[in-house]
Amino acid sequence: MAAVPPTPTTGQHHDSNIRLHLLGGFRLTHGDTPVVVPRGLQRIIALIGLRPGATRTHLAGLLWPEATEERALSSLRTALWRLRQDPYCPLATAADTVRLDPLVRVDVDLLVDTASRVRDGHSPGDAAEALAAGRHDLLPGWYDDWVLADRERLRQLRLHMLEQVAGQHLAAGRHGEALEAALEAMAAEPLRETPHRLVVRIHLAEGNAFEAVHAFYVYRDLLLRELRLEPSPAMSALLAETLDPIRRASRPSSGPRRHLVTRATSPGPMTVRHRTDPGR
Repeated sequence: MAAVPPTPTTGQHHDSNIRLHLLGGFRLTHGDTPVVVPRGLQRIIALIGLRPGATRTHLAGLLWPEATEERALSSLRTALWRLRQDPYCPLATAADTVRLDPLVRVDVDLLVDTASRVRDGHSPGDAAEALAAGRHDLLPGWYDDWVLADRERLRQLRLHMLEQVAGQHLAAGRHGEALEAALEAMAAEPLRETPHRLVVRIHLAEGNAFEAVHAFYVYRDLLLRELRLEPSPAMSALLAETLDPIRRASRPSSGPRRHLVTRATSPGPMTVRHRTDPGR
């Protein structure tokens, strides 16, 4: 690995800001300076960052799943040796485990930590940071099995976090913040019903019946068009009290109705006359 532009490396990493970015693409930075990492070593660094404390055997099996265990471990030893030569990405090993040095800050950890605080009922310290955390997919364009599994895990983690944030703000009456979090979740997964349901609830809590009905039918049309499905009964029930009076008012009013009465006369043809039922 080499920094761009080249800078001295010996003994500088202990007081330097080293960051590993995995969301939105692989980037390793030393302060404001990007560090160039060969693609083969990127996979090693990314996996160690996502699996802190993993054993060598586990790492080797994930990185070289088609190789024999002996050959995979040999490849891992070579890669780790190359990584140890560069202090921009220091490693910490203990017995048979490998992890990044604690001074390396990984962006995935911010998402996981923020989601953990929200799950425990704590409001995130920085609302904007919570909304932005995990906005980009993990390592887009990478198709290793371990990347695909972690990508979906983090995507679901962020969706649930945003929905919990929206629910917390809604319960506290902070409708603007609740709507912002719900819309962020909706943008991440447009077909997911939960954030749409939250948007409807928020509009109803604000007394905006039109916005609530509009949000419901926008989602209903999207779901029918994409999946040929209807919204769940739980979502439809949210608007029952709002729509029922409108539906009742739009039904045809009762009034005099005209009926066709037939009478056959013999031997002449059948004749038809109109009769009005009074009071109906």
